[in-house]
Amino acid sequence: MKTSTNKSLKNYNTFGIDVKARKFVSVESVEELRSLLKNSYASELFILGGGSNMLLTKDVEKTVVHINLKGIRIIEKTDEEVLVEAMAGENWHQFVLFCIDNGFGGLENLSLIPGNVGTAPIQNIGAYGVEIKDTFEKCTALDVQTLEIKTFNLADCEFGYRDSIFKNAVKGKYIITSVTFRLTRKDHRLNTAYGSIDSFLEEKEITEPGIKDVSDAVISIRRSKLPDPKKIGNSGSFFKNPVITKEKHRELQEIYPEMPFYEIDEDHVKIPAGWLIDHAGLKGYRTGDAGVHSKQALVLVNYGNASGEEILRLSKMVQERVFDLFGILLQPEVNIF
Repeated sequence: MKTSTNKSLKNYNTFGIDVKARKFVSVESVEELRSLLKNSYASELFILGGGSNMLLTKDVEKTVVHINLKGIRIIEKTDEEVLVEAMAGENWHQFVLFCIDNGFGGLENLSLIPGNVGTAPIQNIGAYGVEIKDTFEKCTALDVQTLEIKTFNLADCEFGYRDSIFKNAVKGKYIITSVTFRLTRKDHRLNTAYGSIDSFLEEKEITEPGIKDVSDAVISIRRSKLPDPKKIGNSGSFFKNPVITKEKHRELQEIYPEMPFYEIDEDHVKIPAGWLIDHAGLKGYRTGDAGVHSKQALVLVNYGNASGEEILRLSKMVQERVFDLFGILLQPEVNIF
């Protein structure tokens, strides 16, 4: 267990916001985490994973606990499937690449998503037609009160669109320590219809793609549209894609016939938030070092020295502009502290 004081969190959040932690503790085992919780009140702790889905707006007076649990192991393997467990502190993209290098299919569409494995189920991360829940088997989590490990299966997690039980009923009550996925070893069920994956494969003249081909396509597409957090601070998609009624959609279609949409069920459709922000005239907008990315309007960025408050003010302006124009209130996907 490594402890420091008055530590900058600039390198621990992908927005690159330079706020300080009064006390910072890095835990590298479940035993260390349990020991820390045993001697602290959970309300005094601020749990930090990969820092990829958060916006810090001020210094953190609580003790910041960096979950740095490492390790990947094969739990069970058959000719068709494999169960792979990754500890919460493993980098998500590196874990996806590990699976692809070993011929394990199911996570390839989720390549290059920033963050760590432990925070992936909280948000039910997703991209290009795939979500965590599609391959999720179980996760283990430490109860911050009893200090016992509990296992959550797929049904327990109550996954929804960028949502789970960890953001609702048990928020703050558990710390995820590991996640297990059920992946394929052959007859991979590739999902290439979403976004530009098919077009990328056609351009490369790949007629019989494998999981690495799909991963390469996703990585290329993401890099062409999304800024690298190491170069320009960001947290990926800042807002959720809004779900609206078909009645509301029909009204908007009369004004904006070109508006893209995805059917959710008999009564609802999903509208790309990036399209709404773009057509509100905000793509590329910048105020100081806070801005809307010029290639993907769904991404808010820190061009260097923006504060969390400045990014937050920008996000509220975006919400107001989109609501005034379309009557749709965008909801942040990013957790704001």
